[in-house]
Amino acid sequence: MGAPEMLKQLGNSEPREIVFFLVPRFSMMAFTSALEPLRAANRLAEAELYRWRIVSMDGEPVTASAGVSINPDAKFAETGKVAAVFICAGMGAESYRDREAFGLLRNAAARGAMIGGICTGALIMARAGLLSKAKCTIHWENIAGFVEEFPDLDITATLFEVDGKRATCSGGTAPLDMVLHLIAQDHGQDLALNVAEQMLHTIIRHPHDSQRMSLQYRTGISNAKVLAVMAHMEAFLESPVSLDELAETAGVSPRQLERLFRNHLGKSPKRYYMDLRLRRARLLLTQTSMPVLQVAVACGFTSASHFARCYRALFGRSPRTERWLANTALRPDGELEAITVQQTGPI
Repeated sequence: MGAPEMLKQLGNSEPREIVFFLVPRFSMMAFTSALEPLRAANRLAEAELYRWRIVSMDGEPVTASAGVSINPDAKFAETGKVAAVFICAGMGAESYRDREAFGLLRNAAARGAMIGGICTGALIMARAGLLSKAKCTIHWENIAGFVEEFPDLDITATLFEVDGKRATCSGGTAPLDMVLHLIAQDHGQDLALNVAEQMLHTIIRHPHDSQRMSLQYRTGISNAKVLAVMAHMEAFLESPVSLDELAETAGVSPRQLERLFRNHLGKSPKRYYMDLRLRRARLLLTQTSMPVLQVAVACGFTSASHFARCYRALFGRSPRTERWLANTALRPDGELEAITVQQTGPI
């Protein structure tokens, strides 16, 4: 469709009002990836298809994880009926438990607004009780903790999910694809494609595209047997499988598997597998309030003391210290400020 035809089609559209609710330490990239396509859509249509406001709980500036502060237009409570509310979150969302904010989000949903989670905004939506009947996603680093806190939710590892009046995305540049999807729903694929081209976004990714690069690109490994074993390890972090089973997965002997891992990764399969489990434990320690023993069990350790020794050997600190550090925020002036120190027991 050419520009004149598109303008004729869009010219009489009522603007959709969207609120961006900024949570402290939100992701600047994710926020702007959601906002900029709306601006571009208005520009290309030569019409106000979308109108937006930026809000915070108290109406005061909100500082992103990058240290940049954004001045909001209003307090969240001053928001009237709107088409959508997008929660822009990022680091530290696991500590966000503002009951007033949850109530405002539920009220907006009750008035018919689409509620969207940008980056870790899905976690806030879940705590507000807004995801019980919808598919949802979140940044891949937060999936393990999200699943542990909300085991009954339909959580995916996709780029974004739009399920009725609920929309969630994984962060980074994924909001761009999600908003392009919503623009296509509102005003047609032609406008979405033109917006993508303006953004130099050469491929509009689909909702169910994977968040992460393939194992081959992530690791730089091209050996199919090694990749198969690595994928099998990632699938069985809570219940580690034996070296014999891993070797069988690749169709080699245990001795051949040892040699392949040392040649391609410089470590044994056992060491690589242990590191994977400990890195998942680190995510659970920093993103959930699970007791340390429960974290250990969730990552395949049957002994708390063994878990603590292995954790210290890899990261240079105990699980308890890791938990304390995770509950400490860096203020804009560079000083450390404790938020909530979880009691983790003797480990």
